[in-house]
Amino acid sequence: MDMVTPAGFRDVLAQEAQERERISFDVRDLFSSRGYAPIETPTLEVMDVMRAGGHMTAAPFKFFDSQGDLLAMRPDVTLQVARMCATRLAGQPGPFRFRYQQRVFREAEGQMRATAREVTQIGVECIGVSGVEGDAEVLQLFCEALQTAGVGDFTISVATVSVLDALLTTCGAPDEWRREVLSAYHASNFVELDALTSEECPIPPVFAMAVRALPRIRGGRGAIEEARALVGPLGCAAGLDDLTCVCDLLDKAGIGERISIDFSVMSSFDYYTGIVFEAYAPGLGSPLGSGGRYDNMVGAYGQDRPAAGFAFFLEQVMASNSAVLRTAEQAGAETQSSAGSCPSAEVGQSSAPDHASPASAQPAADGFGARPLRIAVPKGALNPGAIEVLAAAGLDTTGLDNPGRQLIISNPGVDYVIVRPTDAPVFVELGAADCGICGKDSLLEADAEVMELVDLRFGGCRFVVAEPAGAREAVEERYRRLGSIRVATKYPRIAAAHYAKQGMQVDIVKLHGNIELAPLTGMAERIVDITATGTTLRENNLVVVEDVLPSTARFFANACSFRTDPRIAKLARALAARAVSDKKEN
Repeated sequence: MDMVTPAGFRDVLAQEAQERERISFDVRDLFSSRGYAPIETPTLEVMDVMRAGGHMTAAPFKFFDSQGDLLAMRPDVTLQVARMCATRLAGQPGPFRFRYQQRVFREAEGQMRATAREVTQIGVECIGVSGVEGDAEVLQLFCEALQTAGVGDFTISVATVSVLDALLTTCGAPDEWRREVLSAYHASNFVELDALTSEECPIPPVFAMAVRALPRIRGGRGAIEEARALVGPLGCAAGLDDLTCVCDLLDKAGIGERISIDFSVMSSFDYYTGIVFEAYAPGLGSPLGSGGRYDNMVGAYGQDRPAAGFAFFLEQVMASNSAVLRTAEQAGAETQSSAGSCPSAEVGQSSAPDHASPASAQPAADGFGARPLRIAVPKGALNPGAIEVLAAAGLDTTGLDNPGRQLIISNPGVDYVIVRPTDAPVFVELGAADCGICGKDSLLEADAEVMELVDLRFGGCRFVVAEPAGAREAVEERYRRLGSIRVATKYPRIAAAHYAKQGMQVDIVKLHGNIELAPLTGMAERIVDITATGTTLRENNLVVVEDVLPSTARFFANACSFRTDPRIAKLARALAARAVSDKKEN
């Protein structure tokens, strides 16, 4: 028997446990000093009760109890607090200020990546307090909690979902289109959003332009006025006055420099009703925590009350603190070993080694310091196109076309991480790279939580379903007789999703190469594969029977890196301009 813990669970030894305890005590004392009382909620909840509260961000562990009820291990505490307030505290006047520290359980589909399934959530809920004062109170406490926990360098990205809600309500959007737009916002998929708001979209062009432009608005206080100029003439400036007032209150509290306005922060739209925010630490691959106003959630369980709150993960805070220590140690080592590091180059500008300061000496502007931007660059067929567009955007790509055995090419201001296209999304999701390039096929198959920013419009190909020529009747007869067919593919997620949409039962056979052999040898009846010209299919007497989806190269980014490093947005704009120019020429 292997004496191991389940995947995603681990023991915490004494030294780490002591540090966790210290942080917990310090944050607990801060919350208590502000009038927040402790609560505890059960580990298990009835699944239907959890669903009643709104959007659930992750699929929880599920169990049937002896009474036949489907139970879930809590993936989040906020839903439980809302349920508790609506039931146990019904009729009591409030307001209520609660704090908690509890384990939550989240199951990543397939557990293909290094994902913790049990994490410690620390947070507060302010129930019964409405308006900008309540929003500012929660945001200020969030900032102070992170500082108390030892996070020195972080940014809180803030927006309001009221603007998008007003746009989608006023424009008269069909329900299905509205759902697709919200899904694109949740996924931070700018490419999909551009497609949904193209000339063929079902709403007036002026609204489509606003929906498309809104998530690209980010920066300081001026970003609020930029948003107002965009949506004000449409009568959709809801929430912007409140957002301005919240920022004024945070400025008075002395934490305004921690706040960044970013209208791409729109996750869990059916969960929040007003202000939303997420905290990011430079160099950390995922958010420290998040929060916002959720006035409708308590009412979903009973008595309606306004509410706002936040939560952060203890493990993320500790990872951020460790990352800062590692960066400081590396910077010290580099200073001792070299009198001058590679200069930092601005995207879209040529580097000037004779006049630029060393990267290690650059000011820590925008909260990110001056470490090189790390870009995942694909090997293989997409490599020449990737080099071309990066060079056109102003980056130094010297050595990238012939790296030899080098896996990282370091040039002024940028490190290129050379990876298989299928691995690029994972490198970016987990923070090993800030951004990257790969095909849409690789993004779909990896199902990584990244921000899809630009369709680069090269490397075009398409997913197809193919079978042996003349085999259609035999394949259909097998399906009628057995209720299923076998499909071979390198892309099981994409193939399964395609047949699920059709309601067709298939058995997926995953192969890693030469999948054309599967139907030729009788292993499978059909294949799902990528083709550019169809030559390989024809040479093996295979014919296309269905188109699945098209694929082109995409530029994408880690959400934390995107929201803490302005170089990524600048690079995205340069790449998008190049893609638009190429489209017009063609």
